Amino acid sequence: MSRWMRKRGRIAGTNPKSDVAESYRRLRTGIELSNRDGKVKTIAIASAEPGEGKSTTSANIAIAYAQANRRVLLLDSDLREPDQHRIFELQNDKGLSTALAGRAGIGEVLQQTEFANLHVICSGPIPLNPSELLESEAMNVLLEEAKTSFDIVILDTPAMTVAADALIVADKCDGAVLVIRRGKTKLEAAARAKETLESGRARIVGAVFNRIGR
Repeated sequence: MSRWMRKRGRIAGTNPKSDVAESYRRLRTGIELSNRDGKVKTIAIASAEPGEGKSTTSANIAIAYAQANRRVLLLDSDLREPDQHRIFELQNDKGLSTALAGRAGIGEVLQQTEFANLHVICSGPIPLNPSELLESEAMNVLLEEAKTSFDIVILDTPAMTVAADALIVADKCDGAVLVIRRGKTKLEAAARAKETLESGRARIVGAVFNRIGR
């Protein structure tokens, strides 16, 4: 990931007066308006295909929530091609994969970012069995623990066409945001992704149309 892409991934914090940063704050507001009962605490950020900007969206919506004085956890649940450790320039020698494998507790894999109120759990080393780890009871326990410690939990997921991981994660969450890249995402793929998400437990609480990758 280039230095420009890392900066783009944190633009809501590094350039808060930009139009792009404002768009993420509007997304946060839209989610909050649809969540008046306060039941949506875990949000999966999903995309139909790779390269649609889900990781950038995940990072920036997490920053936007942190700027609103929410205690935020950004969880990189893409155990195949993770990006959050690069965006925030954090260590990735341990993280979600090690926690789910029982080799670390949630407190051991939490990392504070440069932004107040925002912690990240990176993916950790890429495992041989990502789908099984994400579907495990250990993932359920970790999410419940996270919900008691944070106001909002944002989960970066793999692209839906890559593996079943995104649906597994989304089905454990209270809500989902679908990311679509203008000029890249095929209409049929976006429609299938929407239908797939709606077939699970999570409800779609927002959508993002952008022109940036990853």
